[in-house]
Amino acid sequence: MTAAPMPVSGIVDSPPRAAGIVRQRVLAVLLVALLLALWLLPFLRVAPNRLLSGQGVNLLVVLHGGWYLLGLGLVWLAAAVVLPPRRGIDFVTVLVAALLLAGLTALAGAEATRQSALLSPLARVSLNGGFWLGALLLWAIGADALRRLWPGRALAVVLLLPPVLLLAGGALDDLSLLKEYANRDEVFAAAVLRHLQIVGVSLLPALLVGLPLDVAAARRPGLARPLFVVLNLVQTIPSIALFGLLIGPLAWLGQAWPASGVQGIGLLPAAIALTLYALLPIVHGVTSGLQQIAPPVLEAASAMGMSRRQRFWQIECPLAWPVLLSALRLTTVQLVGLVVVAALIGAGGLGAIVFQGLLGSALDLVLLGVIPVLAIALVVDAGFAVLLRASVPSR
Repeated sequence: MTAAPMPVSGIVDSPPRAAGIVRQRVLAVLLVALLLALWLLPFLRVAPNRLLSGQGVNLLVVLHGGWYLLGLGLVWLAAAVVLPPRRGIDFVTVLVAALLLAGLTALAGAEATRQSALLSPLARVSLNGGFWLGALLLWAIGADALRRLWPGRALAVVLLLPPVLLLAGGALDDLSLLKEYANRDEVFAAAVLRHLQIVGVSLLPALLVGLPLDVAAARRPGLARPLFVVLNLVQTIPSIALFGLLIGPLAWLGQAWPASGVQGIGLLPAAIALTLYALLPIVHGVTSGLQQIAPPVLEAASAMGMSRRQRFWQIECPLAWPVLLSALRLTTVQLVGLVVVAALIGAGGLGAIVFQGLLGSALDLVLLGVIPVLAIALVVDAGFAVLLRASVPSR
């Protein structure tokens, strides 16, 4: 009787490991967080009037009738976790996430209308943590699937279109947030325009000052070091402190020169402070872009007989253009948020509504100022992303 042959290597192959059931781990994590948020956190907050805090209402309490069909969307998301990633599955996931987001928004509006009819017109129904976190997670689920279909973040804004259409159609008018808007519609429109104005008057000087500094720092390395030291120092100063530091000198200048109309509070100190904040990302981004151009490219341009000006406009600027757009994108989004703090020195904008709500302990009034700021930042970021993607092939 012969013995069984031993493996040549002396190592016995182990059986293959079973494939995991979860195929899309990101979706699985987001779905679990979504279910926990909708189950554990209050979906709405109902109060008899604006002065009382009210009580939280869970999603399961307000679900009734045809609204149970929203559960079918959750079933699909659970099935998509174990399905292999494919374009068709991702497309359906995007569609389901958008419909679920629209369905939760419509449910909140319908419940607000019902509560107003049951209690009184003074009743306030506010969106609570369960709605906000659930909406954020649904947007993340849709954005993750959309990114695999079409790379880039700009199209993720499309997921917010259904709630915007519900808002425009009046389906959410009985929510407390919309009641606050109805009471302040003219003030709100003026605040949005003022907010955009402050961003514009801060960004334009930053470009006019920053771009020449970019070129100088890129061509003279000895200038770049002290310049970045100063700009980094400005960035370390808290925004409210910088606003306060500018009040005194500008107030003194206004008193010494009354004809100038300069004041220590208002638009001017806000614009100066925000311009200083905007200089670092612009100067750093474009300087890095100009310095990263390969020397052989510039040498080839000089060998072709190009002058220094021609080389700058025809070679360096097109190569640094995407970097400039990226820096401008970051700067603009940063300014949109910082303008909120500028309301503390009388600059106005949406920050005035935010701080008015904080002083009055009115959460819906705070959200009335915060949500447009987020929307403006998302639109600005998406717009620059589209412009950046369109300009890259043209290089």
